[in-house]
Amino acid sequence: MVTGRRRTVLLALAAVAVLSAAALVVGLASWAPERPEQPRALTGDERERLAAMRVTNYRDLRAAVRVTAGTGAARTELVGWVDWSRPLVYLDVGGPGAGAGRGLLQATPTVVLLRPDPTAVPTPAPPPLVPPTDRWRLHDPPAGQGLAAVLQLIFGLATDRPDPPADAARRVGGATVGAAPVDILQAPPPGPGTSVPPSSPDGHPRYWLDHDARLHRLETGLAGVGPVTVQLNRTDRPTLRPVNALGGRAGQPRALTTAERDRLDRLPARLRARGGAAVTLTAPVAAATNLRGSGWVSWSQRAAYVAVADLGVPQRRTLLRVDGAGVSRAEVPAAVVPGSVESPGRPPLPPPARGWRADARRAGELGLLLDTALRAAGSGGRGAAVRVRGDAVAGRTVDVVELRTARGPLRYWIDRSGALRRLELRTSAGAWAQLDLAPDTVPRLTPAPRPSARGR
Repeated sequence: MVTGRRRTVLLALAAVAVLSAAALVVGLASWAPERPEQPRALTGDERERLAAMRVTNYRDLRAAVRVTAGTGAARTELVGWVDWSRPLVYLDVGGPGAGAGRGLLQATPTVVLLRPDPTAVPTPAPPPLVPPTDRWRLHDPPAGQGLAAVLQLIFGLATDRPDPPADAARRVGGATVGAAPVDILQAPPPGPGTSVPPSSPDGHPRYWLDHDARLHRLETGLAGVGPVTVQLNRTDRPTLRPVNALGGRAGQPRALTTAERDRLDRLPARLRARGGAAVTLTAPVAAATNLRGSGWVSWSQRAAYVAVADLGVPQRRTLLRVDGAGVSRAEVPAAVVPGSVESPGRPPLPPPARGWRADARRAGELGLLLDTALRAAGSGGRGAAVRVRGDAVAGRTVDVVELRTARGPLRYWIDRSGALRRLELRTSAGAWAQLDLAPDTVPRLTPAPRPSARGR
């Protein structure tokens, strides 16, 4: 009886095994990989969303951005944010191909600033929301190549009006971003700056676009760069603060109040009564000329005397004197002036007896900045003025007042006591130069010898 039961169990198990094997064979025979979607023409809704994509970016104002550009040892990675409304990008630049550009970057469509950091880790991370104030310098990447092309691509993703329908566009697939379904659309670039990616069918970029016309991913190619991937995070969108060289944070310009106008009108008399101030300057005047300086402005002596360092020429300092007779300068070794190239000390007193020459070009924009500081104590008209915003400098609350002058926009940073704390002047490169003023006893600024004028 036991043997019979065992036989019955064994037969049952064998039958189950045979049936399972048969079912598995049938299942395997009937399974096949899901066919990839075939490219097709866009529906009317898809065409409308693609045409509205850049307007949606513009209206959404900001987004987090992660860019991978190039491949292998030439790959550059950028992580940070874009503000299409200002417009402004703020990025950490890394990757094996970053080279001397590794560090922080802020840029508008016309001005690029780098804060190089050769010691930074190769893998970039989101930059600090409050950017550092030091070591920024103008950068001029070759137009249409490398970094310039990538920045142009990012800025080109937004506009204030819909694009015309893209007749050559195709839907090539679908995906999910988070919990949201997206369509993968292949279309000609809607804005300038992109080129045909060699590995892309039909030679067009691909856009991951959701049902609200929001772009989440872009794959394309750029001449001289290679394949480029742009990923956008639509929920990570903090308000960005431009650094001082880009004009500082945005404000809401308005007319001056009675108190603000009174402080501006009384400023020349206050400066003359004050006599003078110690000054420090930051002047990004060109990609190859980023200046730092320190010295004095004397309204009683009607003269300014500063030591200037160029970040690109660390072994040299320039002594610059501006007064009613014009501008004179002397080139001296860095050892003559204390401090570093990023923060030079004050010029020597008395000034060197030799090496001075008159500057026929009045020291360019740096001389203009110092001359403007001297003229601030004059009684001439100041033209139309608006309050750009409130801010702070040297621990003091200030009103940033912008004047439209024949020399271009000029900003006075005036504290609530009526003291001038900073002058800002827009340079021809599109950046802002700053001259900070601090109360101090100004020594006698001995005139420098003046040989015959000659250009540099």
